[in-house]
Amino acid sequence: MARTRTTKKLAQRIDLNYFKRPTPLKRAKFWLSLAFPFLALVWIAWRGSSGDQRVYSSGRLSQAHAVLERECAACHVRQAGAFSAKAADNACLDCHDGPAHHPSQVAALDCSTCHTEHRGRINLSVASDPACAQCHADLKSSHPDTQFASRIHSLQDGHPEFAALRSVAGVPTSDPGTIKLNHAIHMKPIRRGPNGLLVNLECGNCHRPTAADVDLTYSDANYRAATVSYKDSDEFLMVRVDGLKTPKPVTGRELMAPVKFANACAACHLLTFDKRFDEGVPHDKLEVIHAFLTKKFQQFIAAHPGEVRVQRDPSRDLSGKPLRAQVRVFTPAQWVAERTAEAEDLLWRKTCKQCHALTTSPGKSLPQVAAANTRTKWMPHAKFDHDAHRGFTCVSCHAKALTSTETSDILLPGIATCKTCHARGPGHAESRCSECHTYHDWSKRKEVTPKFTLPSLRTGGQ
Repeated sequence: MARTRTTKKLAQRIDLNYFKRPTPLKRAKFWLSLAFPFLALVWIAWRGSSGDQRVYSSGRLSQAHAVLERECAACHVRQAGAFSAKAADNACLDCHDGPAHHPSQVAALDCSTCHTEHRGRINLSVASDPACAQCHADLKSSHPDTQFASRIHSLQDGHPEFAALRSVAGVPTSDPGTIKLNHAIHMKPIRRGPNGLLVNLECGNCHRPTAADVDLTYSDANYRAATVSYKDSDEFLMVRVDGLKTPKPVTGRELMAPVKFANACAACHLLTFDKRFDEGVPHDKLEVIHAFLTKKFQQFIAAHPGEVRVQRDPSRDLSGKPLRAQVRVFTPAQWVAERTAEAEDLLWRKTCKQCHALTTSPGKSLPQVAAANTRTKWMPHAKFDHDAHRGFTCVSCHAKALTSTETSDILLPGIATCKTCHARGPGHAESRCSECHTYHDWSKRKEVTPKFTLPSLRTGGQ
């Protein structure tokens, strides 16, 4: 007969005090629970007695402040034997002068509000968007008469179109430059000089970062070596910045250098003036050109006195104008005056006028050349680095250059172009406010008095 196994009989076989019996695993857990706290206390005491304060730190310092990781007192105030949680502004200003943002700024922010340390080897100067939005999310509440956009939370939220491209009272902005340039023609195959070969220009033939080497493909050595009488202020439109100024350029490749005639134009746009000479006139003020022509023709007639007898060239007769005598005889002075006048008429009416705006005034023998007004910086309130974008073709951002036919066209990319790369999330470039804008007014920066010495930074060993 089989045995009957009931639940009651099975329960009688279980030792109800099994959990009280020691086992190897229980003994190991007990001793480890005592050993770990003990070792931690020993380690903290040892690090504290050695003068190393990193054990109390909430994280590693940024790369710029790494040398101060063991010098807590350099930034934090010691109170009642403990260091304050936030670094004091005075401690920051001992090394860095942080000029105010705008004089009318309402909130006086602590340095640590925007620059939070102990987050590892980060770029401490990069502030978060919420730090900027403290004021710019509702700027009219503190500045009712502000001329800037009053509700900006980030690049994606509230940022207006760039000022250089915004319409004013419904009128689109335009380039103030007066140099006549058709980008569309220059981006297609074009003839090099009056009788030259067809060439296809690249953007880099004319445009380059300030610190980059000059592309001399279409330059002329004679014009590059020549000195000119005009100043930069005669060519470039100096931008007046009433707001904040950005820090000085670091690499010299942030902005594009102005295009120079000698470097980019001279090989194609010849300034020849007479078939007797192979060279062209100087690319200079009209007074200098007039003096150059007069001297050249004086030297020529002195070496070729027979040229004062001029025979009419039928191929140069113009319909509607009276014919000159078949043969004319001049004095050297008369010959120089007529040849100079003919050369200048060619230059002012055709050669120079092809690029420059010339106007004549009564009583003046020479026309006036309009100031070039070449703008050297389109966004004076923002930072931009062409070197960081060197992997992209120029027309990726400046697509308008392919179709622009007028000097007045502004070829800057709009904010929509920037947003294609600069956006939130992985797979996009940095888009925080500090990427393009500065906070401190560096034009008011003052030098600070050094206070640290190397021995104090080495206290405690490595």
